[in-house]
Amino acid sequence: MELSIVNIKGEDTGRKVSLNDAIFGIEPNDHAIYLDVKQYLANQRQGTHSSKGRSQLSGSTRKLGKQKGGGGARPGDIKSGVRVGGGRMFGPTPRDYNFKLNKKVKQLARKSALSYKAIENMITVVDSINFETPKTKEIVSMTKSLQIADKKPLIILATANINVYLSARNLSKVNVVTVSELSTYIVLNAKSLVLTEEAVSAVEQIFKA
Repeated sequence: MELSIVNIKGEDTGRKVSLNDAIFGIEPNDHAIYLDVKQYLANQRQGTHSSKGRSQLSGSTRKLGKQKGGGGARPGDIKSGVRVGGGRMFGPTPRDYNFKLNKKVKQLARKSALSYKAIENMITVVDSINFETPKTKEIVSMTKSLQIADKKPLIILATANINVYLSARNLSKVNVVTVSELSTYIVLNAKSLVLTEEAVSAVEQIFKA
C-alpha cells in the first residue's frame, strides 16, 4: 500500500511511502483484538474494591432470636448479612485483574488494528513534526490542514518530542504517542492516524518478526 507523504500544512511533498502489507495489510483478527483490549482495560483497574464480611465486623455473636417459630428466616447474630448493618455476603474483595497474553497474540492484535485503519483510509504520513516551542495552535493548524480535526487523531512519533506532546496536551481529542507506546486500544480508540516518515520505519522495525 502506497501513501503520499505530505507536510504539516497538508501539501504534497511529491514523495511516497510504501506501507508493509505484513503489518498494514493483513486480514484483521477480531478475537486477538478482543483479548488485547481486554487485557489493556484490565490493567487499568486498581482492584482496590472492598467490603466487610461478618467476620470483619465488631459486634456480639449472641443469637438474637429462637431458631424456630419466628415466622421468618433463621435469625443469627447482629452481624448476619440479612440484617441491617450486617456483613456483606459474597462482597467484592481486593484483587489483581491482570492476566497473561502471549506476545504473538498481542503483536497480531496491533497489526490487525493498524490494518483496520489502512482499510478505512485513515492513515496519513507526514515528513516530520517538530515545533521549536510548545504551541497548541500549531497542532490545531496541522489537524485542520490535514482535514482530521474532527477525526480524533492519534499522532505517532518515532521518538519522544516534548514540544509536540505539550502542544497537544490541552486538546482532548488529540493523542501523541511514540511507536514503542503503541497499543491496540490506543490505535482503535483513534479515528485517524498521523505517522511521521520515521515512525513508519520504526513500526516496521518493531513488527519485523
